[in-house]
Amino acid sequence: VRQHREIHVVMGNEACDLDSTVSALALAYFLAQTSPAPKAAFVPVLNIPRADFALRTETTFLLRDRGIPASSLIFRDEIDLGGLHHAGLLSLTLVDHHVLPGADAALEEAVVEVLDHRPLERARGPPCQVTVEPVGSCATLVTERILQGPPGVLDRTTATLLHGTILLDCINLSPAAGKVTPRDVACVSLLEERFPELPARDAVFGALQAAKFDITGLTTEQMLRKDLKVLSNDDAVVPVSGIFEDLEIFLRRPGLLQDLEAFCQSRGYAGLVAMTVSFNERHEPTRKLAVYSRQEPLRSTLCRALEEATTPSLLLQPLPSPWACVAAYAQGNAVAARKKVLPILRAAL
Repeated sequence: VRQHREIHVVMGNEACDLDSTVSALALAYFLAQTSPAPKAAFVPVLNIPRADFALRTETTFLLRDRGIPASSLIFRDEIDLGGLHHAGLLSLTLVDHHVLPGADAALEEAVVEVLDHRPLERARGPPCQVTVEPVGSCATLVTERILQGPPGVLDRTTATLLHGTILLDCINLSPAAGKVTPRDVACVSLLEERFPELPARDAVFGALQAAKFDITGLTTEQMLRKDLKVLSNDDAVVPVSGIFEDLEIFLRRPGLLQDLEAFCQSRGYAGLVAMTVSFNERHEPTRKLAVYSRQEPLRSTLCRALEEATTPSLLLQPLPSPWACVAAYAQGNAVAARKKVLPILRAAL
């Protein structure tokens, strides 16, 4: 701000999973390499505090494997986006999301480009450039963008990051998981063609999936924070946590109800939705849902919205729950991942 230097930030969503992280790193690198005489410095920002980075186990694993030290990354609590915007120095490219959370609403006017693979929830007029395509991984859209650019910009490190991210996001390109599209497959093949020394798909996916599902030693609070999206309206803030173990096992954690209560109370949340996922050996997902709130009207509103949803229908079956303030469900429509469920909950709120 003091030097009046323009900053172009490329930032993923606040869950800051591997797709958000790698999409931000790769696109910022590409823009820095290809922008004609850039006035701005291109800065990828990981949209979590640095202290939370250790919980993103698949991301720490892949970046460590590629020799990218955490000390070279910039986290959300290390850059004053509001101050930069206030000084008229911020341009913002959003990857892996296109709606900023309420707390960041003031930054909306700095958004110059969006690359996302979620269903479009709000339109953006020019001059903002919008690419929203229903592919399995946002890294696929970044890969396409880089491959359309000047030859030679894509290096092996970036290719390895993108390759691993698409494989993890698309469950090793398994049709049974319901996430992969022909464009994801094409990008993985093109990356392998360019860089024949990339490791085998099964090995890459196996290592990343094991790292992602490694919750050894995590407290309940850390599990809830590991993969978190937050929804809000004027009256209530409700987080939606991705949980990487079976719901019945999660609900039997010692002291769970007190932990849920403390987690929500300390952050001002009115309740919480937990979405659990586990996979069998054929990469087919099992998904379950829990809705927790001490406020019965809110819990009922969220449950009803999930039970009655038609786009998509979640095919929920009630499961026994140990507590009245927690509703639990098996999700018959196992291909409806969190990005399909978030709009249902957002509309309900």
